[in-house]
Amino acid sequence: MKESNKKIKFKKILSNTITAILFVLLITISIFVIITRVSGNEPEIFGYQLKVVLSGSMEPTFRTGSVIAVEEYTNNSSIEVDDVITFVDESDQLITHRVVDIQQNGTHTLYQTKGDNNRTPDQALVQDDNVVATYSGMTIPYLGYIVHYMQSPLGSALLLIIPGLGLLGYGMYNVWSTIIRLERKAKNISE
Repeated sequence: MKESNKKIKFKKILSNTITAILFVLLITISIFVIITRVSGNEPEIFGYQLKVVLSGSMEPTFRTGSVIAVEEYTNNSSIEVDDVITFVDESDQLITHRVVDIQQNGTHTLYQTKGDNNRTPDQALVQDDNVVATYSGMTIPYLGYIVHYMQSPLGSALLLIIPGLGLLGYGMYNVWSTIIRLERKAKNISE
């Protein structure tokens, strides 16, 4: 009898733990998606922006589909040769390349950049006003495919719906198992 009570207590603790984890995960993901959608910015965690690597120009440093964490660039941040920066190019696209040379032009600093996988440096020099972030040193391979999908309308919806359905299904399972346990208990008492 004591063994049975221990199993029931363990199952109850496990059930409550799983429910709490699913609930916290659902709330966290919901807040993350809503804040990102409302602000229109890139996802940000603990002050780091997450950028998805869309091309192979920085391989093998960053594989296509990786997520890199970058810190927002401010004018008092220092950039040196060999640092990796994210900047806006002439066509308003974000590019992440390595600094290979630094030049001074009056009051402006200009950066010569190059993708690690490219043979030659980028043609245009990057003005310090166009630098938006510096690479923090953290890369998560292949997560970018998921993040890129999550930023689509369908991906955002599924990101909220799937954990919600999981939580709902788990709640229904708990109710069903409690009813069965109570029925068995009532049956044992009547016998």
